[in-house]
Amino acid sequence: MVLKTFGWAFGFTVLGLALAVLYDGWTALGVVAILTVLEVSLSFDNAVINAGILKKMSAFWQKIFLTIGVLIAVFGMRLAFPVIIVAVTAKLSPVKAVQLAVDDKDRYQQLVTDAHPSIAAFGGMFLLMIFLSFIFEDRETKWLGWIERPLAKLGQVEMLSVCLSLIVLLIASMTVATHAHQHGGGHADKAQTVLTSGLAGVVTYLIVGGLSSFFENRLADEADAQADAEVIPPGEPRETGTGAASGPGGKGGPSLVAVTGKAAFFMFLYLEVIDASFSFDGVIGAFAITNDIVLMALGLGIGAMYVRSLTVYLVRQGTLDDYVYLEHGAHYAIGALALILLITIQYQISEIITGLIGVVLIGLSFWSSVLRNRRIAAGLPRASDLA
Repeated sequence: MVLKTFGWAFGFTVLGLALAVLYDGWTALGVVAILTVLEVSLSFDNAVINAGILKKMSAFWQKIFLTIGVLIAVFGMRLAFPVIIVAVTAKLSPVKAVQLAVDDKDRYQQLVTDAHPSIAAFGGMFLLMIFLSFIFEDRETKWLGWIERPLAKLGQVEMLSVCLSLIVLLIASMTVATHAHQHGGGHADKAQTVLTSGLAGVVTYLIVGGLSSFFENRLADEADAQADAEVIPPGEPRETGTGAASGPGGKGGPSLVAVTGKAAFFMFLYLEVIDASFSFDGVIGAFAITNDIVLMALGLGIGAMYVRSLTVYLVRQGTLDDYVYLEHGAHYAIGALALILLITIQYQISEIITGLIGVVLIGLSFWSSVLRNRRIAAGLPRASDLA
């Protein structure tokens, strides 16, 4: 099972490391290995979130995610994305941006660093919307009940997650503006950039996540209607099309019918945007290790392959069903990453801290799930909600 699931990742690792050695010797191999570990540690929570959505999709769309989706993740976000960012911010053609990445690596790194505020604002706001939509949803299973119960009640307020996100964005942009004013206004337009990019992140979530939820709910309604039309003996419980794991916007989806068609297409888009948002910190953090675009693409690309394989493993093993708090831990990690991205607009935070926060939160949620399962197996009352 492990070899079958991670086979492509293992093969890509061997190929990537071999190319690194051919490209720049054994030192390059070490750099690529470090970048791979960095990407996996920063994106582990991404795999958990992906698995929660992917398990509701049909086999066809799961394959699309693991083929076309991999190409987008590896070559699009880890290789093309930094080049596109430089081309847009420096007003260069993509060809000249690539030449700059090869011939003047220090200048290329500086241009990517200059684009960080817009990248962090977009990714931070998109991820913050995911976290808030999850935490404000009233769920039967709760991990930290003392937090999640009152927040679920607050979530009954219409559009609360959007309002809070916009407040956070305004605070971030005002902080940037204040800092620019205090330091002579050298980057006065930075606040406008942060505000615009952050709004784009919120709008992207509302459009892609909203369309995905809309078509998913339509499929659930069709499944319910079909079940209602069946002749069911009196007293027999009837399964409905609800109750699947959290998807876009934190809504449940069909559990009896795999999501297909338009719903699956928009779920696929949603997954790709999530992956893009998670990859921002990895791409920026990679520059702390190397400014060589080839080594960056190899290391982050190998890491992305492992994240994809881990996603498949979680789906096929039913891990999220067995360890019910994993998804909660991943969403808390998303919330932490969103805030870290927004903070890094103005202040520098080590990638080690970013990676450790996600690993610790998911580790705690996994251990809580294990304890819960042991209590259930022993016939003891559930201590699931830690209230």
